[in-house]
Amino acid sequence: MAASSAERRVRDERSMAMSFEGKRLVIVGGGAGIARQIASDASAAGAEVIRAGRNPAALAGRGVRTAFADLGEESSLKALAHEVGEMDFVVSLAAAPANGPVATLERDAVRRAFDAKVTGPLMLAKHFAPRFRDGGAMVLFSGVAAWRPAPERTVMATTNGAVAFLAEALAVELAPIRVNAISPGIVDSGAWDRLGEAKAEFFRRTAEAIPAGRVGRPADVSAATLLLLANPFVTGSVLHVDGGGRLG
Repeated sequence: MAASSAERRVRDERSMAMSFEGKRLVIVGGGAGIARQIASDASAAGAEVIRAGRNPAALAGRGVRTAFADLGEESSLKALAHEVGEMDFVVSLAAAPANGPVATLERDAVRRAFDAKVTGPLMLAKHFAPRFRDGGAMVLFSGVAAWRPAPERTVMATTNGAVAFLAEALAVELAPIRVNAISPGIVDSGAWDRLGEAKAEFFRRTAEAIPAGRVGRPADVSAATLLLLANPFVTGSVLHVDGGGRLG
C-alpha cells in the first residue's frame, strides 16, 4: 500500500532530523550563547562538532573538539582546514564591531570588522571548499543592522549587508556546495549582559517594537542554522531570524 502524503512528510522530516549523524561540523568564531547552542544542538543530532577561534580553551564543551583560528590571519585558516580534513558543514559567526560616528572611525577597526564578517569567511571558503563532502554547506552570519541601519552603526550595517551578497556569490561559484546566511535580530545570547540593569528595559522596548513580541533566544537561531545546513534545496539565501525586527 502506497504511503499517504502525511506519512511521506513525517518520513521526510525524520530523515532531515537524522541527517547530522556522521556529519562533521566546523563552527568558527562566536563565543556567546548562539555558537554554544548550535554546537550543542548539532552534537545532540549526531554531528561531530569542532569549534575554532582565537581562544580555543574558552570554546570547550561536552563532546566538542576545539582548534585555533583567526579570521584575520589566512594562514591560520589554511592550517585549520588541514587539521580538520574532510567535513560536511562550516558555520562562521565571528564579529568585530566597529561602532561609532563615521568621523571617529579608525581604519584598523574597520579592517577587523570586515575580516571577521566578510574577508575571513571568504578565506574560509577558499581553504575549505576542496574538503567538503557531498551535500556540504556553509552558513555565514549577517545581522538585522544591514536592513535597519542606524547612526553610529555604519560599519555594522555595511559588513552585514556584504555577508548577504557574499553568500549569493559563493553559492554560485562553489556549487554544488550550498552557501546561505542567517540574519539574527536582538537575541538574548549573553552579548547584551554588558548593559547590566538596563538590559531588561532594552529587551522590553525591543519586544514591543517588533511583530514577534519578544526578543530572540539562542535556540531560535540554532534551529534556523541547522535547517539551512540540512535542507538540500536552499542555497544563496538569507534567513531572517529577527522576529520581524527589520520591518519595524
